[in-house]
Amino acid sequence: MPPAKKRPRAYDMSRTRTAVLAQFAHVQDALRTLTPEQLALPGLGEWTVRELVAHMTTALERVSRSMELPEPAGGPKPEIALLEWPFSTAGNAVGIAGHTRDLAEAHPDLGALYEETAARFAELVPVGAGDRLVTTRAGTMRLGDFLVTRAVELVVHTDDLHRATGLDIPYDRQALAACTRLLADALADKAPGGSVEVRVPPFAVLQCIGGPKHTRGTPPNVVETDPLTWIRLATGRTQWADALEAAQVSASGERADLAPLLPLMG
Repeated sequence: MPPAKKRPRAYDMSRTRTAVLAQFAHVQDALRTLTPEQLALPGLGEWTVRELVAHMTTALERVSRSMELPEPAGGPKPEIALLEWPFSTAGNAVGIAGHTRDLAEAHPDLGALYEETAARFAELVPVGAGDRLVTTRAGTMRLGDFLVTRAVELVVHTDDLHRATGLDIPYDRQALAACTRLLADALADKAPGGSVEVRVPPFAVLQCIGGPKHTRGTPPNVVETDPLTWIRLATGRTQWADALEAAQVSASGERADLAPLLPLMG
């Protein structure tokens, strides 16, 4: 009998909305300091830093555009659950890449784009509408769930921007927590079980991978790392072997090898 999957974690829509706006503001502040030379640096894959920064506005704008449309038909049940979202992202890469280049070309003033994007989001996305269905690239989702994915996008790309430019950009604590927890829960959903304990202090502790379940004392199979290293592992920015070699992750026990399960999203 396969291991039972746990009930999905609940997120407070008001706190997530606030976190998304706060993380966006941190990136907006960083944008004001970027020089033309920095904007021309390699950003992510084939994107320049300028294109990466332009792309980050879509984290909010996709929500705003969805809220301008009538609520999707088809009943109250969403087409995609929050825990399914991380596994749905890889198939959208080509379309996102093309749209990002067009967006960067169409908006030479990125500062104005950020101001407009934040204002539209604040106006169009109300607090307390978490159960409203919205249309996303992956299918219809609850608004509250979609906002959690926006926190993930912003945190992941804030780290991309930091690694590309060296800027020390703050992370909103709630946004970083939501990103860490969703990706941790996605691992537990992908490999349910209780033989390995994964610790990402201070935000997440989970058990995963089928096998003998630990019930008391020190678990025999333990993985521990910090939130940013975990996020980089889960998104493929860092390879498991490299993180081990750099002592960015500790793994004890014969089952404590997450390499076959990573990355979780592309």
